[in-house]
Amino acid sequence: MKIAVVFGTRPEAIKLAPVVREIERRGQKPLVIVTAQHRHLLDQELRLFELQPEYDLNIMTEDQSMFDVTVNVLTKLGAIFQKDKPDVVLLQGDTTTTMATSLAAFYHRIAVGHVESGLRTWNKYNPYPEEINRQLTTRIADFHFAPTEWSRANLQKEGVPPKNIFVVGNTVVDALLWVLKHQEQEDIPELKGVNFKGQKMILVTAHRRESFGKPLENICQACTQLVDTFHDVVLVYPVHPNPNVRKTVFGHLKENSRIHLIEPVDYPAFVHLMQECYLILTDSGGIQEEAPSLGKPVLVLRETTERPEAIEAGTAKLVGTDPEAIVRETATLLTDAEAYRGMTTEANPFGDGTAATRIVDIVLTHQT
Repeated sequence: MKIAVVFGTRPEAIKLAPVVREIERRGQKPLVIVTAQHRHLLDQELRLFELQPEYDLNIMTEDQSMFDVTVNVLTKLGAIFQKDKPDVVLLQGDTTTTMATSLAAFYHRIAVGHVESGLRTWNKYNPYPEEINRQLTTRIADFHFAPTEWSRANLQKEGVPPKNIFVVGNTVVDALLWVLKHQEQEDIPELKGVNFKGQKMILVTAHRRESFGKPLENICQACTQLVDTFHDVVLVYPVHPNPNVRKTVFGHLKENSRIHLIEPVDYPAFVHLMQECYLILTDSGGIQEEAPSLGKPVLVLRETTERPEAIEAGTAKLVGTDPEAIVRETATLLTDAEAYRGMTTEANPFGDGTAATRIVDIVLTHQT
């Protein structure tokens, strides 16, 4: 069986690396294709996980649009699928690369396996464009690898045949546990010389499209209020390269000596930041899945989340982008030890680190 694995962004690379490694462990050579929807951040993870693409589409352009990504992926992948004719294409999550890849595979009548299937908010503009990317991919996919029972139920409600849905956990837990076991802690040059002793470090990430503009300005306002109010608090914010993010974040926060704006770091360094922080403020989906394994509370800077399992487990809380709400909920965790302990369970609702093994077992043995 010829298995193609396609991805284009850093989160996809992290979450599909365990799958690629598991296919190789079975003595097969996967056809690894990267679109490079995000070039620099993707390259960090290609090096880390020693992923060697057969094809690198290198589609990223300056200030690219979703139209650019969709057209380039469809056009370039179409030619590759026509030439190499894989039996199944594995893709992950909710990016424009994922949606366009599923469509290219459909045009060539190639089976599609969707890793991290079934996440939903049912609000087509939040997260944008991820919610619709997921729903469109679901309509095309043949193997639906749901991370949780909640995701399975979503797919069944939408009419996906139960025989095509497999609850396997989330591969990001596989990747996280691998990094913890195999990678040494890395120094971050921009934080060299910063003394965090006696201080509570809050890790911040915010870069989603729906956060652009006023929501991101509000998040920056909350960050400033937090360090002004709590003198034992410092913030570390790896700033995404998107110019819509950088202009706002640096414009509002660069002059504050207790807010450290750093360049994006590779995955082991980011895992180290998660280990060392007191809590996390984020609009990232992946961090909601990773943090429970590290016992770190997450305040989600979004109006909706397609990962309610973390909310139900008590490891994450949805706070939105209102500055007062962000400051209030963060202050509670900084001052109320019982509230903090209640969010630090290390029971991860998203899996046990064996999702990739289950996925490859299913692809190799099941017929859709």
